[in-house]
Amino acid sequence: MAETKTVDFWFDPACPWAWMTSRWIIEASKLRDLHIRWNVMSLYVLNEPHLDELPDEYAEMLPGTLPAVRVATAVAEQYDNETLGRLYTALGNQIHLRGVKDPEEFIPAALEKAGLPAELAGAAETEQWDEALKASHHRGIGLVGTDVGTPVVAVENDEGERVGLFGPVVTPAPQGEAAAKLWDGVYAVTTTPGFYELKRTRTKGPDFGNLALD
Repeated sequence: MAETKTVDFWFDPACPWAWMTSRWIIEASKLRDLHIRWNVMSLYVLNEPHLDELPDEYAEMLPGTLPAVRVATAVAEQYDNETLGRLYTALGNQIHLRGVKDPEEFIPAALEKAGLPAELAGAAETEQWDEALKASHHRGIGLVGTDVGTPVVAVENDEGERVGLFGPVVTPAPQGEAAAKLWDGVYAVTTTPGFYELKRTRTKGPDFGNLALD
């Protein structure tokens, strides 16, 4: 019997590419013996040191990503991994499939769908969980460096060391055996000593057409 592999997955709910990748890893886990461990990271924290170097539109968007990551961090700190994953699914359904962009709308709706107390929405506007958020963020970024984004995927190599990569960036999210085959490739390159990068220019945006609302 194959040994269960624990996959650490860092996400910011605002990123459509990370959410697409998360749907892939969930699908892959149905065909490979994977345990997904959800972790929160932040596009705002990642870019904060050089906000003045970013395009104005992107820099102006970043503060609006904080409410969701703060709520997700509050859940990560107070509940279990399965609950955090359930909230992430609910947030992604609201933000990326339903197209709800106002945190005052999508956060309460996601909390309700995830079966969590409505009071958790209050975490969106406070700094109470920011230190925990930054700690989680830096655990992920510490594996891959600061010149990447979200998602970060990490696994243990043959030497027992946790290694990670940014990505994979893929659209649409592969289903069935295609998802499993992509996992096999991601695991192979992530655990190959000295491997750093594969990349090509994106020619289309996120395609959620094969994903159903959960």
